[in-house]
Amino acid sequence: MPTVVFIHGTGVREPGFSALAGRVAAGLGALRDGLRVVPYYWGGPHGATLAAGGVSLPPETGAGRGLGDGPAGSDADDDTAAWAVLYADPDAELALAAAGAASDVERPPGTVPAEQKLQALLADLAARGDGLAADFGPGLARAASDLASHSLLGPAAVALSPDELAIVAARALVARLMADTLDADSPLIPVGDVRDTTVDRIAQMLGAPARGAERGVGTRLLRMAGRGVSRAVVRRRRALTEAAHPAAGDILRYLSRGEAVRADLRALIEGLEPPVTLVGHSLGGIIALDTLITTPLPQVRLLVTAGSQGPFLYELGALPSLVHPDPLPRHVPHWLNLYDHRDLLSYLGAGLFAERVTDIAVDSRQPFPAAHSAYWTNPAVYRHIVDRLP
Repeated sequence: MPTVVFIHGTGVREPGFSALAGRVAAGLGALRDGLRVVPYYWGGPHGATLAAGGVSLPPETGAGRGLGDGPAGSDADDDTAAWAVLYADPDAELALAAAGAASDVERPPGTVPAEQKLQALLADLAARGDGLAADFGPGLARAASDLASHSLLGPAAVALSPDELAIVAARALVARLMADTLDADSPLIPVGDVRDTTVDRIAQMLGAPARGAERGVGTRLLRMAGRGVSRAVVRRRRALTEAAHPAAGDILRYLSRGEAVRADLRALIEGLEPPVTLVGHSLGGIIALDTLITTPLPQVRLLVTAGSQGPFLYELGALPSLVHPDPLPRHVPHWLNLYDHRDLLSYLGAGLFAERVTDIAVDSRQPFPAAHSAYWTNPAVYRHIVDRLP
């Protein structure tokens, strides 16, 4: 009787594993009669746990001294969250201001529009070069020049006082510099105090008062962009870590102490009659691949991986059992590798192992990270597996 051994991926624990294994057995059994599906549940005996109950986690804010204690901490958290929004979209605060601008404001005759004053100051700032933001590297002059011609500047100037407009413009400039720094994967990121000091210097160049008078000006808009998000995340760190640690911890634990997982899988396979197919999802595919590379198991006639990082780890030099450019041992059976182009944790093997691997794309029509867990509800996955079963 043909046997399929199903090996789950990271973070899977009971009762979820039984439901998953049952779904896989049903999906394969519907297309192939007389097929035995044997689940390999490694998450319980070998998966990651916080052995000391999580004492390595910092205390939640609000429990003793720390970020978020009292009103000052709340304000700091709101500002941190709002800056995260500005790093993602440096124009977010300008857009919020522009959205609240009245469209029929009339200026007294002879009045110079506020945006024209700011544009002149931005041009002067651009002419001074990048010195005011030296901690962020080059880019201030270019950012100031670009902002001077920005379409949101006029509407924002209608909604804000000149002081607020100068501060919002300064934050937009620094957010651009921070976004560029983050995009460049710089190993040196200025701390918040340096960022805020730079904002103050630029804001004063653009006509705002000194920091003592500026503190708090315009924060209504900043908080609208990110109120409470950072505080909620920081205060929920323990819950988030405890929810996430099985997945991330499983990978770290396997890569450092994976032999016990492989030994149990070998023992399971050696007790089965051929032909055997190993089907592994995510880390389960890595476990299956490593086991087959390190030990000839003639019962196994096919390896199937879905959402596998095995090829990536091999090319990276991090696969425990094989180092690039060493070839797959001849005793490793043919490898069917299923991937979803929306699954950012799926990789290709054929370019590394030529005729030894067949890469086939499947499409769950789900975004990442949902795409990484959608293989076992996709009928195409089962068809591709059954079509190649020995």
